[in-house]
Amino acid sequence: MPIGETTALAVFWSAATIALYMGARALHRLHPRWWLSPLMIAPTALLVLALTLHTGYREYISGTHWLVALLGPVTVAFALPIYEQRGLIRRQWPVLLIGVLVGSSIAMATAWTLASMLGLSETLRLSLLPRSVTTPFAMAISNDIGGIPDLTALFVVLTGLCGAAMGDALLKWLPLRSSVARGALFGMGAHGAGVAKAHQIGGEEGSIAGLVMVLAGLLNVLAAPLLSYCLR
Repeated sequence: MPIGETTALAVFWSAATIALYMGARALHRLHPRWWLSPLMIAPTALLVLALTLHTGYREYISGTHWLVALLGPVTVAFALPIYEQRGLIRRQWPVLLIGVLVGSSIAMATAWTLASMLGLSETLRLSLLPRSVTTPFAMAISNDIGGIPDLTALFVVLTGLCGAAMGDALLKWLPLRSSVARGALFGMGAHGAGVAKAHQIGGEEGSIAGLVMVLAGLLNVLAAPLLSYCLR
């Protein structure tokens, strides 16, 4: 493909991705429903556009890879909520550590077990394993253990959407009166989408959810080499 045409496609798909995401955000502000989340609307619209224009994944990602590269700086920015909540970490670190360890273990065990029961290939199972970790961390873990990072990102989005949608129902059934418990529920179970939902409930819940999400990501990244060794 000529360089000029390649550049034009890169500009088109980058602009389309940003425009559709911004449009989805505006729609979600007007109608804050979980099924109108930008994480659902934007990818769906992009998929329809790609199918209409007969564009393959390789062509799309070749023009938007710079957006994926921005996940690196985003990962570094996750240090901010940890610093802001350092007092809470000092007071509640045993509870937070146990919760993150148990939550991460259950998430990985259920993902691996269900994938195995369904007869999925090893590559798919490894891609599904870090589904309960926010996207930048999950993609790094997937790459380290032999999964497909791009496929893992899709699993992360689906997990976040389902977790955020189920969070309200769980809060009605579970006797969680503490803002720490409510925030941790969303941060561990639905990562980025859960953090956004927790902020709608309360500022402290949102901060706790963000903190738990970051701690879970850091813990899983550090454990990825050991996990990779055990799985192989």
